[in-house]
Amino acid sequence: MAWRNETTVTEFIFQGFPRIPQLQISLFVSLLVIYLTTLTGNILMIVVIWLDYRLHTPMYLFLINLSFLETCFVSLLVPKMLVDFLSEKKMITFNGCMTQCYFYFLMGTTDFFLLTTMSYDRYVAICHPLHYPTIMSNKLCIQLVIGCWVVTSLLLLPPIILLSRLPFCGPKVINHFFCDSSTLLNLACTNTDFIKLINLIISIIVLVGPLLLIVVSYVYIISTILRIPSAHGRNKAFSTCASHLSMVTISFGSAIFIEIRPTGKKSSDIDKAVLMVSSILAPLLNPFIYTLRNEKVKDALRDALNRSVRRCKKGREIKV
Repeated sequence: MAWRNETTVTEFIFQGFPRIPQLQISLFVSLLVIYLTTLTGNILMIVVIWLDYRLHTPMYLFLINLSFLETCFVSLLVPKMLVDFLSEKKMITFNGCMTQCYFYFLMGTTDFFLLTTMSYDRYVAICHPLHYPTIMSNKLCIQLVIGCWVVTSLLLLPPIILLSRLPFCGPKVINHFFCDSSTLLNLACTNTDFIKLINLIISIIVLVGPLLLIVVSYVYIISTILRIPSAHGRNKAFSTCASHLSMVTISFGSAIFIEIRPTGKKSSDIDKAVLMVSSILAPLLNPFIYTLRNEKVKDALRDALNRSVRRCKKGREIKV
């Protein structure tokens, strides 16, 4: 994707976090291990669900897309951060910066929309269990996922195009570890009130709208669960929602914290820490949250491991 630049600025420099030489190697190794663990967990989740036909239902198709989204999201940020840990000058090209900015918010917003559609899936499953197979078909699931990506892409395209056409006269230092739009707006040497207004409206649409729908869904879900006569039934119903609520809390909680924060240098450092933790934490925990609390996924994982072990044994017997 090529962006039109109205100035001679061809690159930006990340300020990132304060450089502590004694911790550079430790931080690099820790981040690398977290990244590899995140990739392994999410890709394994995708493969296990894809290979087990028992899991080819809307709920697990949503999980495949969530794992794919988390894999792309963490891969957008962490490899560049790892390179920057080993670099004296943390640079990124203008086009690279605009592309990273667009896809960061594209994947973050799609994550919000996807979590919202998953809350609707849980609402139908618990509040209308007899109608679930007819309402939540695999076809509808695919349409909802595609809709999340298309709507988000179209929603975020105008502000990023406007951002890329702003004049940047310096300094070209971004006080962040990635290309954040609010930080870039502060570097522009022209009035950015119109773009800030658009960003505010989009933030309200992206955060408040989905969150309200999730809250409404869970009001109905909880009221339905409380009317279940058996304790076992209530516990089972609550357990199907616990994983989803955990991801909603992590994703929406960090975003809301950033939006309502006070401005200033101190809060900027806190913002970077919160964004870094949330950007890495949600993708890392996603496979563990859904695997550890879901018996069907654990059974599918055990079956996949047993099949792999049997194949290895057969391979050794043939060689012998």
